[in-house]
Amino acid sequence: MAEMNIKQIIDRLNAEFTGDTRKLVFWYDDNGEFVEDMQNVELDNAKVYFLQPDNQFATKLFLERQDTTTNYLIYAPFPKPDVRDNHLEDTLLYSKRFFADRASLLSVDLGIDEKYKPIIEKHIKFFANKERTQRFYDLEIENFNEENIITGLLSAICRTRTCSFEEVIRVMLTDSELTDNKFLSEVEKYGLLDDFWKLCEQHFGYTDVKPTLEKLVVTMFVTYTAKYIGGELPKPWKVFLSYKAGNIIAFMDNLMNNILYRGRYDELSAHVASGLNVQKAFSDYSPDDLVNCDTFLAIDQILIKWIVERLLTEDVGAALDGLTIPQICEKRSKMHFGEKTGGCYQMLDSAYQIIQAGNYRCPDSFKEILRQYQEEDFRLDYEYRRFYSAYDQLEETAAFEPLRDLVENIYTNEYLEMLLPKWNAAIQEPDAFMALPLQRDFYARNLKNAKERTVVIISDAMRYEVGKELFRRMQDDPKCTAKLEVQLSVLPSYTRLGMAALLPHAELTMTDDFKVLIDGMPCDNLAEREAILQKYSPDSVCVQFDSIKSLKVAELRSIFTGKQVVYVYHNQIDARGDKPNTEDEVFVACQEAIAEIIDLIRRISTSANTYRFIVTADHGFIYKRDKIAESDKIEGIKGKTSFINRRFVVAQEPVSKDGIASMEMSKVLRNDDTKWVSYPISDDVFKVAGGGQNYVHGGSSPQEMLVPVLDLKMERGHMETRSAGVALVSMVRKITNKITILDFIQSEPVSDVVKAASYRLFFISDDNERISNENSCIADSREQDAAKRIFRMKFQFKDKKYDKDKQYFFVIYDDATGLEVFRHPVIMDMAFADDYGFGF
Repeated sequence: MAEMNIKQIIDRLNAEFTGDTRKLVFWYDDNGEFVEDMQNVELDNAKVYFLQPDNQFATKLFLERQDTTTNYLIYAPFPKPDVRDNHLEDTLLYSKRFFADRASLLSVDLGIDEKYKPIIEKHIKFFANKERTQRFYDLEIENFNEENIITGLLSAICRTRTCSFEEVIRVMLTDSELTDNKFLSEVEKYGLLDDFWKLCEQHFGYTDVKPTLEKLVVTMFVTYTAKYIGGELPKPWKVFLSYKAGNIIAFMDNLMNNILYRGRYDELSAHVASGLNVQKAFSDYSPDDLVNCDTFLAIDQILIKWIVERLLTEDVGAALDGLTIPQICEKRSKMHFGEKTGGCYQMLDSAYQIIQAGNYRCPDSFKEILRQYQEEDFRLDYEYRRFYSAYDQLEETAAFEPLRDLVENIYTNEYLEMLLPKWNAAIQEPDAFMALPLQRDFYARNLKNAKERTVVIISDAMRYEVGKELFRRMQDDPKCTAKLEVQLSVLPSYTRLGMAALLPHAELTMTDDFKVLIDGMPCDNLAEREAILQKYSPDSVCVQFDSIKSLKVAELRSIFTGKQVVYVYHNQIDARGDKPNTEDEVFVACQEAIAEIIDLIRRISTSANTYRFIVTADHGFIYKRDKIAESDKIEGIKGKTSFINRRFVVAQEPVSKDGIASMEMSKVLRNDDTKWVSYPISDDVFKVAGGGQNYVHGGSSPQEMLVPVLDLKMERGHMETRSAGVALVSMVRKITNKITILDFIQSEPVSDVVKAASYRLFFISDDNERISNENSCIADSREQDAAKRIFRMKFQFKDKKYDKDKQYFFVIYDDATGLEVFRHPVIMDMAFADDYGFGF
C-alpha cells in the first residue's frame, strides 16, 4: 500500500537520477511534510539542495554557473511560487518536477493512469486513514477507469470484498437502515454522494431530484413486481418504474434467494408494502395476474384468500394461469415466502383433497373396501391429519374457521358416515376374516421361521395412514429396502387384546372378567410379555422404547447381542390421544412417532449389528376435531358383567340397539368363547364416564382395525446415492432477447438412491459478472414419466452492451455445496443502446 514514508520517496528519487546526463529535479513539498526527513537524506547519484523562499537568485547562480555537472534534487518545503515571482521558472523548463503527494504516490503504486489522478486528488481525504486505504487496495482492481475508481471508494466504505456497485447497494440495504444509513453518511463525508446517485442511475435507472435510499428501494420493488404480474402496475406506482429492469431483477433475485440476506429482504418488502399499501393496490387485480409474483407477502395473502373462497364454494376445478389449486399451493410453497406461508398452503392443499372427496362413494364388498382403502381412502385420513397439523401451527385461524368447518363436515358426515356402515356390513361376510392377514397370526407369519435377528417395533395406535407415511420416509433411505402390508386387528381393537395378538401363542383367550391370556398366561406388562415371547423364542427380549432411546452405543449393543427376536414397545400416539388434556395433540404425536422410529432403526442398525425391523401396531384410532355431540353418544348400556368402552361392549349377549352391530368373540379369537363384542356401525360412541371427546379406538372401522406391517431391511454396507440433476432441454446457443424462456428436465425421479436437490440457475460473463436474474429450482419430482419432469424458467438479462465476440455462460449451482455443476457457453447477440460511459 502506498504510504507517505521516506524510504519509498528515496527509492523513487534515486530512480530519477539514473543515467549519465546531468539532471536537476525540483520538489515543491507544499506543506513541508518531509522537511525533517530530508535533512538526513543521501541519494545515490545526486545531492540535496535546500531551496529557501529568499535564495532563488543565489540558487540559480549556483546551479547554472558555479556547479554545472552535479545532479541535484532541489527541495523546497513550500508551494511553487507564481511564474512572475519565481526566478527559477526558466530553469524548471529544462528540469523535472517531482511530486510526493499522496495522490501521486497512490496513482503510481496502484498503476492508475495520470489522467485519473484528479479523481484521487478530489477524494484524497478518504485515503487519510491507513485501514480505509488498505480496504481500497484489497479490492485488487485491475483496470482503473473513472467509474471503477469511484466504485472502489464506495466498496471500501461499505467493506465489500469486491469492487462492485451491486455489492455496495447490497451492504447499504442489508447492514444498515434506510434512513440515517451509516454507509451513506460516510459516502457523503468523503464527497462521493453525487457520484453514488449517478451510479444508481447508471446501474438501476434510478433518478430523482431529491434521491433517497428509501425511494431507490421502492423503485427496485416496483420494477421487480412489474416484470412478474400480469397487466399494468397501479397508476401511482408508475413513477417508480425503472427502465433498467434487467439489472434490478438480477439484484433482487440474489437478495431474496441468498440465505444470508433473505430475512432483510423480507423486512424491506414489508416496509415497501406498507408504504405502497400493496394489499389495497392489488385488491381489484385478478389473482391470475399475481400467481407468478412473490415480491410481497401480501400477494400470498391475496392468493390464499382466493383459494379459501374457491374451496368454500367447493370449486375444486378452479385454476389460475392454468394451475390447479394443489399446483398453486405447491408452486407458491417453493417461492420466496414459502418459508412463511408453506404451512398455510399445506393446509389448503389438504383441504382441497378432502373437499374433492365430498361426493365420496364406497364399495359394498369387504374385499373392494379393503382395496379402495389401501389405494385411495387412506389418503383422506392422511390429509385430514395433515390439515390439522398445519392448521394448529397458524398464528391466526379466524379467516380459516369456515374452511375448517367444511373440512370437518365432509370428513365426518360424507366420508366416515358413508365408509363405516359399509365396512361394518361387509365385515360380517363369511370370508371377511380371510381377506387379509390377521393380527393374531403376526408372529407365525413374520417371525416363526426368521433366520436373522429381527426387531419388532410395536407403536401403540399407529394406524395405517401413519404407517404409510413412515413407509414413504423409509423408502427415501438409500440403505433401506421397505415393504408395506396391512393386517386386520382383533376386535375390540384396543391395546390389551392387540398387544396379546402380536405375541406368539397357541391359544388367545379372554376370561369372564375380561382379562386377556396367552396359553393361559397373563400378558399385561412387559415382564409377562417377555416370558411368553421367550417360551417360543428363548433368545428374545421385550423392552420399552423409553428405556433404550437414550442408551450409549455399548449399552444398546448389549441388549441385542445374542438375541433372535426383540420386541420394542413404543407409545407416543396412544399416550397423547388417550388423555383428555392432550388428545388434540395426537396428530403432532403421529409425526413425532414417525421421527422417533426412524431414528431408533438407524441407531440400532448402525450400533447393534441388526438389520431387519418390523414396525406394526396394536390398533389404530379415529380422531375428529369437533367434540362429540350428545346425539352421537349411545346411552343405556349397562351391565355388571359387561366390559364397556367408548367404542365397544363385550358381554355375554349382543347389544340390541339401532346403530349397533355385534360379532361373536369366538370368531375373533378362534375358540369357543361365548361372549359377544358389540360396536357402533358409525363413528358414534357409547356414553361412558371419563375419557376424551375426540380420540377413540376399540371399535370396528378401517381406521381402528387396519394396522400397518412394515418389513424393513437395512443395508450393512454403504449404498451410494446421488442427487437428482437438472439438464437444459432447450437448444440455446445464442441469446437475442432481453427476456428468454428455457426448458429444463429433472434428469431422473427421486427414489431411494436419488435424492432431491436444490439448484440456482443464471447467466454470467467470462469474468463472472452475473448478467441475468437467478432462478431457484428444487428437483424433487418422483414422476416416472420424463415428460412430467420438464419445467420452464424465465431469465431476464441486465441492460448493458454485450460483446458478440466475448464468451458468456449459462451456469447451474448446487445450493447445498455451492459448487458449479453445469456450464453451457452462449453468445449474447443483443443490441442495447445504453451508454455505460461514466461521465464526470
